[in-house]
Amino acid sequence: MGCNYSVILWDVDDTLLDFPYSQRYALTKCFQTAGLEITEEQIQRYKQINDDYWKRLELGEVTKKELLTGRFCVLFSEYGIESIDVEAFRQEYQEALGSVFRFHDDALTICKSLQGKIGQYVITNGVSSTQRSKLKLSGIMDVMDGIFISEEMGCHKPQKEFFDSCLEQIGARERSKVLIVGDSLSSDIKGGIQSGIPTCWYHSKEKENNTLWKPDYEICDLHMIYDILGGF
Repeated sequence: MGCNYSVILWDVDDTLLDFPYSQRYALTKCFQTAGLEITEEQIQRYKQINDDYWKRLELGEVTKKELLTGRFCVLFSEYGIESIDVEAFRQEYQEALGSVFRFHDDALTICKSLQGKIGQYVITNGVSSTQRSKLKLSGIMDVMDGIFISEEMGCHKPQKEFFDSCLEQIGARERSKVLIVGDSLSSDIKGGIQSGIPTCWYHSKEKENNTLWKPDYEICDLHMIYDILGGF
């Protein structure tokens, strides 16, 4: 039996790579540079603020520029932190974020095992410099057939234009043979459904889907992708 799909579009953060791990490291490092000690409460609050900003970006309510600095401005304001240069903090944060990584579920080994058998591409809304640094450092870039970063494309997930552009550049004519694998229901899954592309929702912590966006598949471990692909 042959493979059910000819192309996989992989999300990066919280799919192939453990984003909270890198985020915690970057925040801690930047606070230390500023002569401050970050608390667990502040880390969790930043995560909430950051997630909210990314959701607003997906909805077109804020720009990428507003997101990158606004999330820190809100955090610092809430905790009465006035001594930090926000732009300098942002730059250091992005560099630190791209300097460490941790895989989910042997992600690199899985991608390597599929190399040459199926087309594999990265699709991400992350900051270009950070993502390219992390993808290169982790070795993921070496096993992918291409990298699609919204910042470089002028549109972002879940916009249909983003996915249309990806498929055009790949030369994928049959959308039914392309599979999007990602953790975000509002970005990866919504974007795929709106673009007529099959989707696979990865959620390692057994999350509930309370949205209108219902993926074709759900997995809680990346090794489960083999069952979906078939033919391996």
